[in-house]
Amino acid sequence: MSYYGVDKAAYNGFYVLKDSPIRQARDLIGKKVGMNTLGAHSEAMLDIYLLRHGLSQADIKKVEPLVVPPVNTEQSLRQKQIQVGVLGDILRDKALQTGGIRPLFTDYQLLGDFSAGTYVLNDRFLKENPDTARTFVTGVARAIEWARATPRDEVIARQVEIVKKRGRNEGTAPLKYWKSFGVAETAGRITDKEFQLWIDWLAERGDIEKDQVKASDLYTNEFNAYSRKGKPSAAEPTSKSGS
Repeated sequence: MSYYGVDKAAYNGFYVLKDSPIRQARDLIGKKVGMNTLGAHSEAMLDIYLLRHGLSQADIKKVEPLVVPPVNTEQSLRQKQIQVGVLGDILRDKALQTGGIRPLFTDYQLLGDFSAGTYVLNDRFLKENPDTARTFVTGVARAIEWARATPRDEVIARQVEIVKKRGRNEGTAPLKYWKSFGVAETAGRITDKEFQLWIDWLAERGDIEKDQVKASDLYTNEFNAYSRKGKPSAAEPTSKSGS
């Protein structure tokens, strides 16, 4: 099931200094782009942005994505160790509050609302613990829809309550920046298009062959018993293969 994504409140931006000469995709050639990890969400967004703005694969290879710990990205950008920094959530909001930076683009501007990540349970676990799997997936589904329908302050208060009850000496201050989980589909249900985004990107990079992977073979909604009407119901797979 999908558990996080991108919307107008939950997104990652590719930021440059306010006086940076970088204004368009081609200006990124030869530049360093700091992100939390390679081969994942941020690098995919960067590649899609460059492709959509007409850069060839040869030109794209001249743009240098670098791994920079998220907590150091703003500092690296301001010290000009990188020319573009990917910022999201609290780190984005605090950097924007400080000022002096501007977005080149965001993943929300690029693709709109979309679910970007899924929980994974392996086949053996599903076979041996189907009821536990259904309880977990449906529970998360209900939480997603509760957060979507509940005032933000109340959602934050519940998160603070949960963290305090865990007794792990965790700080709760960052929770006040929470705005959305960004999950696009009702109750975190998965659709082919969400996986097709990554399949197309990997094929474009040459990591897999075109049509090597079929999106509907990668997921199931069988264990998500949360109905589109807002309450648990019988299992309702939407994957064509049901696997």
